Amino acid sequence: MTPPVRLAQEQDLHAFVQRQPLCAIYFSSPDCAVCQALRPKLLELLHRGFPRLALAEVDCRDTPALAAQEGVFSVPTLIVYVEGREGLRKARAFALGELARELRRPYQLLFD
Repeated sequence: MTPPVRLAQEQDLHAFVQRQPLCAIYFSSPDCAVCQALRPKLLELLHRGFPRLALAEVDCRDTPALAAQEGVFSVPTLIVYVEGREGLRKARAFALGELARELRRPYQLLFD
């Protein structure tokens, strides 16, 4: 499993989103127990079910301005971009099964 790309600059985030047909950015904090518990489950889900989806992470504790620029004010937040535009946003407590169902259609349209 390839580790997620770590993003700390706005231009890096936008370049990452523009380079990928389908990508997700996981906004979290090392101080957040929910973020840390959800991360390995999220990585496993994406690796097994959506291997071509590119994943990046933003540490909101170290880069709060970047998180705020993306409208992220609570963690964990996952933003999925489809062809450079925000297509899905999940924040706080979200079910991975629901996320998988919502990702299936754009993933199939782009990669199948």
